[in-house]
Amino acid sequence: MTFAKPKSNTEHSMKPNVLFFTTIAASALLAGAVQAQPVASHYPVGVEGIKGASLPPPGLYARDYNIFYTANDFPDGPAHFDAFVYVNAPRLIWMSPWKILGATYGADVIVPFGYSDLKIEGQKFSTFGLGDIQVEPLLLSWNRDRYDIAFGYAVWAPTGDFDRNDPSCQGAGFWSHMLTLGGTLFFDAEKTWALSLLNRYEFNHENDDIDITPGQVYTLEWGLSKSLKKTIDVGVIGYYQQQTTDDSGSGAVYDRSVHDRVFGIGPEISLFCPKLGLFTALRYNYEFSAEQRPEGHRIALTFTYRF
Repeated sequence: MTFAKPKSNTEHSMKPNVLFFTTIAASALLAGAVQAQPVASHYPVGVEGIKGASLPPPGLYARDYNIFYTANDFPDGPAHFDAFVYVNAPRLIWMSPWKILGATYGADVIVPFGYSDLKIEGQKFSTFGLGDIQVEPLLLSWNRDRYDIAFGYAVWAPTGDFDRNDPSCQGAGFWSHMLTLGGTLFFDAEKTWALSLLNRYEFNHENDDIDITPGQVYTLEWGLSKSLKKTIDVGVIGYYQQQTTDDSGSGAVYDRSVHDRVFGIGPEISLFCPKLGLFTALRYNYEFSAEQRPEGHRIALTFTYRF
């Protein structure tokens, strides 16, 4: 939902069941569990970092997410597993001059495209295509001297292709609603030190193709940063994503209490070029303590331009 504020600011045997692995909209890589079980989350964890809960001033902005994900470790999954995923997700965001409850109103849309190359127990899968589109009709931004607050409501539409027999497909096959609430706290008057926390919660609809309604998902992204100059920020970032409720439907796994989760941590650098009006951010996350999903390396390169 948010981005840094301007300086002016297949199938595989697994026990008696079947492992299904899938990528979905705007995500570097997300995975399912057994019996064609889809991953619960639409939101691509790790795409936001330092000052991730700060929205920009009124204006029209274009942002381009480039997400790279590699993994060859799948806890509780196949022994022989290798994945490379690239997602390009253009985003258009508009912050209006209007105020609602003292907050600046805005809206945005993301149209992702992804390429997935997977090797699972000797089988190969490869797909390029449109992912699931996100529309966020409600963005609210409160910007104060020492803190920023952001709230949003978004909808994920199943626009990408979904095939239960092809784990490299880009679509999830179900609708989702997502609520976002976050804040950035500045520790000094010059705003050189900042701590950002960005919370998201997803409510999923049924995937009719496999008769499963994925459980709800909570995501936390955080970042601690220091401004070295007016044009350079560096920091430490991380995330935590956890399915919070059981899957339901006749296609759900026999053990519906199985919930996927993952942690990530790493560095970030953010640069601003005043002559071009271009913001560039590069972040890396090393994943650990994953359950029922891959554990790998995630790189996000983003470009933000104000028209």
